[in-house]
Amino acid sequence: MRVLSLNEVSSRPRRVAVGEFDGVHLGHREVISGSDTVLTFEPHPAMVTRPGAAPKLLTTLELKAELIAALGVQELVVVTFDERFAQQDPSAFVDRVLVERLAATAVSVGANFRFGHRARGTAALLEADARFRTRVVPMVEIDGVAVSSTRIRGLLAAGDVEAATRLLGAPFRLRGEVVPGDQRGRELGFPTANMVPDPDLARPGDGVYACRVGEHLAAVNVGVRPTFGADLQPLVEAYLLDFEGDLYGRRLTVEFLAKLRGEQRFGRVEDLVAQMRRDVARTRELLASGVE
Repeated sequence: MRVLSLNEVSSRPRRVAVGEFDGVHLGHREVISGSDTVLTFEPHPAMVTRPGAAPKLLTTLELKAELIAALGVQELVVVTFDERFAQQDPSAFVDRVLVERLAATAVSVGANFRFGHRARGTAALLEADARFRTRVVPMVEIDGVAVSSTRIRGLLAAGDVEAATRLLGAPFRLRGEVVPGDQRGRELGFPTANMVPDPDLARPGDGVYACRVGEHLAAVNVGVRPTFGADLQPLVEAYLLDFEGDLYGRRLTVEFLAKLRGEQRFGRVEDLVAQMRRDVARTRELLASGVE
């Protein structure tokens, strides 16, 4: 899949899915289905129009592109969303972007899609345009509740990564660079790959999770390690099972599969080590039983 800015696009007939698609969840996948091109926005429009209330993102642009590519899309067109673009009239967006630049023959959007200045553009405006066919996809529901990025963020914050997986269509992924730690895990016999979570991104609530990192199973702690003091920086600490080697500076992708327990403070280091052994054993059991 090619990833292009809007200025790099050459005019040709396209079937275009339009949206932010944060998380590329099951609802987004239905909107994208049948399209050869996806048009998305970077940064998230809310970061420009209401920065104080912008949501924590489920995916970076890099990860979003990977998930969309896996759906068989030919190209991802990225619009730089800035104050000037936000002021654009809805009809100007249709004329300049969808028709003139992309030469769209078909446009697919979700039922709640809004665009243009003050979000005045609606799916109905697209449907009324005879220059292309418009497909408006109803909200996808699971267990009677609509699938949405907002709902997934709430599930992650509560640590319910298995429910989040059902809505996403794949395990939630967190990606980051491994940074040096205080070596405490190594001293305890559980050397971890430590990543500092991006404050602009969503992450699972504090706790211990059964995960996959590449081809390895991993027991992963998310939080501040209360056993070792207060006011510590939040970390994602991944203990890769059956792995030996140096991961410093590497970029790892952690897939969250199941929650083992909440984060807790232990009075003795020995009790923490015993619990870590149980976490590792439980990770093996869960993933061997096919929790994925």
